[in-house]
Amino acid sequence: MSTTLHILSHSPFSDLRLSSCLRVLNADDALLLCGDAVLALQADTAHSAALELMPDSIGLFVLAEDLAARSFIDTVPARIRIVDYQAFVDLTLAFDKVNSWT
Repeated sequence: MSTTLHILSHSPFSDLRLSSCLRVLNADDALLLCGDAVLALQADTAHSAALELMPDSIGLFVLAEDLAARSFIDTVPARIRIVDYQAFVDLTLAFDKVNSWT
């Protein structure tokens, strides 16, 4: 089975892309939150709870620059790996497919 890196950049408070994405993630896929999608990490929200419930085999990543721009750097759950732009590029090469939820 092929693996997919899913990239989400839209706020989970403006549409249903995050919930749609979470439903289609396979066991060895990964999700990278960037742009306004980092708002899904706000504590005590249904979005952050849904991310916490993802199986451990699914990689969860967030772009450091977007966290810093939104002052979320101190509230990232341990389960989420913070990556820079170089690691972002490396992730796109590590998976068979890349799906950007535009």
